[in-house]
Amino acid sequence: MQPVQTISSSIACDDSASRGSWQSQLSGAIRDPKALLAAVGLDERWLPGAQGGHQAFEVRVPQAYLSRIKRDDPNDPLLRQVLPLDAETRAVAGYVTDPLEEADHTPATGLIHKYATRVLMITSSACAINCRYCFRRHFPYEDHAASRAQWGETLDYLRDDDSLIEAILSGGDPLVSSDSRLAWLVGELDAISHLKRLRLHTRLPVVIPDRVDDAMLAWLSNTRLQKVMVLHINHANEIDDSVINACERLKGVGVTLLNQSVLLRGVNDDVATLRALSERLFEAGILPYYLHVLDPVAGAAHFDVPDHEACQLHDVLRGQLPGFLLPRLVREVPGADAKTPLQVPPR
Repeated sequence: MQPVQTISSSIACDDSASRGSWQSQLSGAIRDPKALLAAVGLDERWLPGAQGGHQAFEVRVPQAYLSRIKRDDPNDPLLRQVLPLDAETRAVAGYVTDPLEEADHTPATGLIHKYATRVLMITSSACAINCRYCFRRHFPYEDHAASRAQWGETLDYLRDDDSLIEAILSGGDPLVSSDSRLAWLVGELDAISHLKRLRLHTRLPVVIPDRVDDAMLAWLSNTRLQKVMVLHINHANEIDDSVINACERLKGVGVTLLNQSVLLRGVNDDVATLRALSERLFEAGILPYYLHVLDPVAGAAHFDVPDHEACQLHDVLRGQLPGFLLPRLVREVPGADAKTPLQVPPR
């Protein structure tokens, strides 16, 4: 694959035919730090650090997302989420490869069961975009890449536990999987009578909006399960007209849209940015759900916002937004039976 040297003007338009299929957009993502720097107009003094970060966790940025990044600006909030830095190679105390201790909660291949009434299924090991703060950047996907035949054990686990009412498809990103595979899996879940809800955690409708096509909408429409999609958007600039169109199509087949963000230094760590994000989400028909503090994963310490600062930001934000647009400020604590809310410490 040849390095991409410039941002194609065709990427910014709304004609999906000019961009190619979502599969071709996925395979054509930038996967080389030098190509990424050239595409966003940064000179090669950034290259040693970018190569160092890339060795720890490879670059992956699709063109549809790249088109929203401001050129010649190393501090662009979208670029900061995908540009590898030398800081990722530094060991920082408390930052580990499995910050949520998920390895202790995998009763079957591709299955994580931490919370009552719901299980998470590792549906794909791949993502359309590699976010530099990803808490699963070190996850051993090779141990959880289940084939259709191997899903039998996982599905039996769900069938045998009638306390489960919700199946969560995650990854990686579940929507990287083919529509035929997802249609089959959702059909198997649909047949488990005690399941009520299907939830998908995905970034695909944001980073490659053309993923929301007729084939995807067909299998989403063909289930009795209530459908919830949790998107992952950290900054209002990630939401352009193509994302809004994808969201409208999803809502048209009965999908409830929620968003979870991560509080990230240099990306969204101020009240004005967080307020603008909530407002833009609502314009797109998405409700803010969670604002996570950073999971302490090795390689991401430079994104950290201390708890006291996070609580202060959230407290001010509470006074500037209606309650339905205020995401819950939370941390995921290993072993806890739910997300843990953060609160402003007493004075």
